[in-house]
Amino acid sequence: MTTAVTNRRDQLMRVPVTPELIDYILDHGSPLDEVQKDLIARTREKFSDHAGMQVAPEQGALLEMFTRIIAPRSVVEVGTFTGYSSLCIARALPEGGRLLCCDISTEWTDLARQAWERAGVADRIELRIAPALETLRSLPEEETIDMSFVDADKGGYWNYFEELVKRTRPGGVLLFDNTLYAGMVLRSDVTGNPAAIREFNDRIAADDRVDVVMLPLADGLTVARKR
Repeated sequence: MTTAVTNRRDQLMRVPVTPELIDYILDHGSPLDEVQKDLIARTREKFSDHAGMQVAPEQGALLEMFTRIIAPRSVVEVGTFTGYSSLCIARALPEGGRLLCCDISTEWTDLARQAWERAGVADRIELRIAPALETLRSLPEEETIDMSFVDADKGGYWNYFEELVKRTRPGGVLLFDNTLYAGMVLRSDVTGNPAAIREFNDRIAADDRVDVVMLPLADGLTVARKR
């Protein structure tokens, strides 16, 4: 890093993201609807040990905003859980837009299906219960995907990227969750999921097929645009 860049970084204002600031952010964006609120509550009630897997409300809002801006006809989600992120994406799809969701759990996605039905977006979503890599490899190798969101097993991120990027149209967007992994990506001695994310971050940043930006939103969101 050059001295000029380092100095510029040191001069930037960094706002500590406190719980109070997150509440302020949520209070000053579009409000959650009743289906979203209920899905958050039911996920915490039914799957309390796994509720942290649900994307944060501000992240769901950004996914919805991206969808409205991009107006994608074809979206792929890898890792659906109880359906909050897919709900945010599906409600923002343009007429004729479709969302393919990949997951391996019927228990979690049964709750997702209920939310989709309540929100009136179930007809825009196809859910495939199978290993995601298997589902992605079964898709035609054509550049037809406009947008994708990956929030699944961290060791599979690079393989998901490889299958998605070659099927994404030029200008299409790929999003990856948890890419800061609670800040553990800064450590070179990590193993398991943090190590897998650290390696993924290095590889995608160096990949000349995409332009990349990392956002310090929730647990980190990487946005890649196919060149």
